[in-house]
Amino acid sequence: MTHDFSPPQPNTQPTCTHTNTSTVHFLHLSLRYPKPKSPTTVQYKTPITKTPATMPPKNKKKDVDEDAKFMRAARFGRVKNDLKMGFVGLPNVGKSTLTNLLAGANHAEAANYPFCTIDPNVVQAIVPDQKFKYLVDTWKPPSVVPAVLKIVDIAGLIRGASEGAGLGNAFLSHIAAVDGIFHVVRAFDSDEVIHVDDSVDPIRDLETIQSELCLKDKEALTKVLDKEKDRIRKEKGISRSADAPLGEVFQSAYDKCLKLVESNTPVQTHEDFSMAEVDIIRDFGLITTKPQIYVINMSKKSFLRKGNVWLPKIQKWVNEHGGGQIIPMSCEFEEQYFNLAEDKDAQKAYIDECEEEVKAMGLTGPGFAVKSVVPRLIRAGRASLCLQSFYTAGPKEVRAWTIMKGTLAPQAAGVIHSDFERGFIKAEVANFDDFKALHEGQASMAKVKEAGKYRQEGKTYVMQEGDIVVFMHNTTTAKKK
Repeated sequence: MTHDFSPPQPNTQPTCTHTNTSTVHFLHLSLRYPKPKSPTTVQYKTPITKTPATMPPKNKKKDVDEDAKFMRAARFGRVKNDLKMGFVGLPNVGKSTLTNLLAGANHAEAANYPFCTIDPNVVQAIVPDQKFKYLVDTWKPPSVVPAVLKIVDIAGLIRGASEGAGLGNAFLSHIAAVDGIFHVVRAFDSDEVIHVDDSVDPIRDLETIQSELCLKDKEALTKVLDKEKDRIRKEKGISRSADAPLGEVFQSAYDKCLKLVESNTPVQTHEDFSMAEVDIIRDFGLITTKPQIYVINMSKKSFLRKGNVWLPKIQKWVNEHGGGQIIPMSCEFEEQYFNLAEDKDAQKAYIDECEEEVKAMGLTGPGFAVKSVVPRLIRAGRASLCLQSFYTAGPKEVRAWTIMKGTLAPQAAGVIHSDFERGFIKAEVANFDDFKALHEGQASMAKVKEAGKYRQEGKTYVMQEGDIVVFMHNTTTAKKK
């Protein structure tokens, strides 16, 4: 029996791991699978191209390469394909505005006062994907389901949140519930947008947020240590007054984590954890084990000229605190651009106007092209969670399915339906680039098969980004006893 697509959605997948802050290294695969969830269907929108994100003009380089360079696999996280990113930062730094932009609608209440977002606001951002769009344009099916990234708008933290200041305890629990963090930092002046500390200082703000997260993790580590000692005393029959002998791996993992949080450094940035230590730390429940991307919200003028007085200082601070990906952007620019989305000519005129402003500053060259950063934010968040897509395509539906990097073919089939995994026979796979080069405009795999590029893969096949797949399975009903 063959299937091009099927309505039920997500199960979950293996996790991939690496440790280097600037280069990707896949270390191992581990399998854990929760129960499947019901599907979510969203409307497809054409993605927008990305913008250069560093202060100086960039070399010509694909976004996927840039995002992969900084990608942090979810070593310590849940093994699922519906992972969530959360916007974290002080009040009034642009979190709710960004949530609106990524959702494609004014969904969150973007108000100019602290705590305007109390309950986390969850939206789904469509993943910009030219391959998926090409398949949709080729098949033109009535049903189109792109990949999405779930994003949570978490209310602003303030100094003392780890001790309950403001709405700190609730906010920190919301942060603990997401799988990755967009750390939003304000680097623009405005008399109209108040700052919780009455002045703009991104370094002070970075210190505030990072210290609150690390203080919460330090508190968590104390509880973890006490719990482990109690477990050992009970297991060995030792009295509560006696010191419990900790295991060597636990002690090593605990000491490393404690040293990191005491130095205000996220645990996930550390490169020297063994896999045994990672397995233990995963159960510590630490906030700073989550992948983190720094989003710098600048003024429109700073964004256009690709420069801001704070960017070099922010880069230095990030490097001193374990490293990480920095994405400069401007909510001011993005909001003005998004508000013209219904009129493509007006949008183009706005971009042309911005490019004229750039030329008037004496700035020229491809590094100063004016483009939206929103697609790059979505891709970077997805990459940090170690997620990728495969496609099913046919006359009735084209769908992008989300899996974790390193997923084997049977588990990918299980994302569509648990029966597909249970009765997996094989996967018929075409590489997207081969399909694009060979199909000659036909909405079929005939030409790909003629060219010998249509493969049959078994249970040990590791799914690749952009695979176009038909899963074959044979599931029989179990006999009643």
